[in-house]
Amino acid sequence: MEFVKCLGHPEEFYNLLRFQMGGRRKVIPKMDQDSLSSSLKTCYKYLNQTSRSFAAVIQALDGEMRHAVCIFYLVLRALDTLEDDMTISIERKVPLLHNFHSYLYEPDWRFTESKEKDRQVLEDFPTYCHYVAGLVGIGLSRLFSASELEDPLIGEDTERANSMGLFLQKTNIIRDYLEDQREGREFWPQETWSKYVKKLGDFAKPENIDLAVQCLNELITNTLHHIPDVITYLSRLRNQSIFNFCAIPQVMAIATLAACYNNQQVFKGVVKIRKGQAVTLMMDATNMPAVKAIIHQYMEEIYHRIPNSDPCSTKTQQIISTIRTQNLPNCQLVSRSHYSPIYLSFVMLLAALSWQYLSTLSQVTEDYVQTGEH
Repeated sequence: MEFVKCLGHPEEFYNLLRFQMGGRRKVIPKMDQDSLSSSLKTCYKYLNQTSRSFAAVIQALDGEMRHAVCIFYLVLRALDTLEDDMTISIERKVPLLHNFHSYLYEPDWRFTESKEKDRQVLEDFPTYCHYVAGLVGIGLSRLFSASELEDPLIGEDTERANSMGLFLQKTNIIRDYLEDQREGREFWPQETWSKYVKKLGDFAKPENIDLAVQCLNELITNTLHHIPDVITYLSRLRNQSIFNFCAIPQVMAIATLAACYNNQQVFKGVVKIRKGQAVTLMMDATNMPAVKAIIHQYMEEIYHRIPNSDPCSTKTQQIISTIRTQNLPNCQLVSRSHYSPIYLSFVMLLAALSWQYLSTLSQVTEDYVQTGEH
């Protein structure tokens, strides 16, 4: 099915096929599970259950940095789960959060009082994003510097490390509007949506779709202001595995924002990038020139979709113009323009036939083995 979705995007089809046939290991090397202690195996089991996307890039980190970031991520996810639970009273929650570090040394400690989440209206959007994502960026940056795999400046520049986290968090909140509404959560900032409707849930009503899109575009414009910091941060990294770890989620977020911008589907269903698109980004975003080319591509996509009637159109144009000044190239990635359309079409046809042959052969072999067993 994913190959069918890529038929209109030859470069994605080609990269998806390469990824499936071994290219994955060039970006995300396979980790030796047998060499891990039983406690680390447990950590990675929970990591994969918690977030498959972050689990992949975490496991691609070098050496001991991989284990440190894995544990760091799990601890913060546990804290975030506790903080987000609106069924816990403030009187009960605050002491739990203050003493959480001590529970890490108690193997038998459990928290089983959580119930279904109540509706949450977020009033202090910037502070919330800082605590749940910005501090993660700052903590990771300090880990990178402490390991001496990166310069001390990476851990010292908390402003740009904070932006790295805020950019990802704001993108997820924007994209997940409908899912959060259905589950009784409200993360869009009230100071923004209250300018358009009385209740955040009103955006899902068909008669409010124009107002909904205007609010969506305002939030995306606000989020784009973090991109200059993201470019500066990534430009300073020198370790390849850390660069991949940081760059891949950022370019995924940029592609997601481009997909969401001025898109009514955010209020009607799921908006996400294609798997072939995601694989192409993973395989391309391994160096700074390529990352800048990716950013340039998606900024141009947004720029050319800015409606003249949008209240934030001028602000959106201004921030994209600012991003352009950071030496973004006026060209596509080499990997996306090196092959002619005729060559790619031929490769696609050959690949599709080969894939069908291999799939059929695999099924015949499996049937043969099963017959032998019986």
